[in-house]
Amino acid sequence: MFSFGTIIAILVFLLFSCFKILPEWQRGLVLRFGRFVGVRGPGLIIIIPGVERMIRVDTRTITMDIPPQDVITLDNVSLKVNAVLYFRITDPEKAITKVEDYHFATAQSAQTTLRSTLGQYQMDDLLSQRDKINHTLQDILDRDTEPWGIKISKVEVKHIDLPKEMQRAMARQAEAERERRAKVISAEGEFQRAEKLTEASKIISSSPAAIQLAYLQALNEISSEGARTIVFPIPMNLLDAFKTSQKTEN
Repeated sequence: MFSFGTIIAILVFLLFSCFKILPEWQRGLVLRFGRFVGVRGPGLIIIIPGVERMIRVDTRTITMDIPPQDVITLDNVSLKVNAVLYFRITDPEKAITKVEDYHFATAQSAQTTLRSTLGQYQMDDLLSQRDKINHTLQDILDRDTEPWGIKISKVEVKHIDLPKEMQRAMARQAEAERERRAKVISAEGEFQRAEKLTEASKIISSSPAAIQLAYLQALNEISSEGARTIVFPIPMNLLDAFKTSQKTEN
């Protein structure tokens, strides 16, 4: 027979096993003889030893890293793409009773969805439409995991690993595009320069005084360069101005 002290120890153990304390971010799924009877918590929880069993469920946002997946784009380019998934449990009952392992199931669903969804885009769209793709992945995964009591908060494509040949081709394409833009800018500059020169030539040709000022300006610029000997042609219309002034004086 059990001693009185042993009985007291057993009673104390059973008494303390009745009380469970759950933090703010946890909920307790209580099963009575294997049947779900309710979700309890947070705080102090009382269960019946040997009759009820409690399963702790974390309701905080869970971060899941999706490993690199082989993706073949719509234009037949092979890529490796990884992503990160943020989700949380909104219904602890469904997360435990509707799926065997909600964490593993969510991971598998995210991997298959990533491969199938990205395969519907061309490579250029994958590189330029990240936000749109992220929202599409989130909507699909949210619908798939809703029966499990899981809410997908966010999906982010982290890295797209391009083949070496494709990287070199894109580098050549970018370099060609930069050269094209440089040539276009240079051509536009030459065109504007020709327009300004045409306007200036019209103004100068219509005014002899403007021609004289242009020659004087050129002499001033040449002399500022430190040249000792300057040889330049004298236009006849410049001498005509001096002849006209001499006739006026006579």
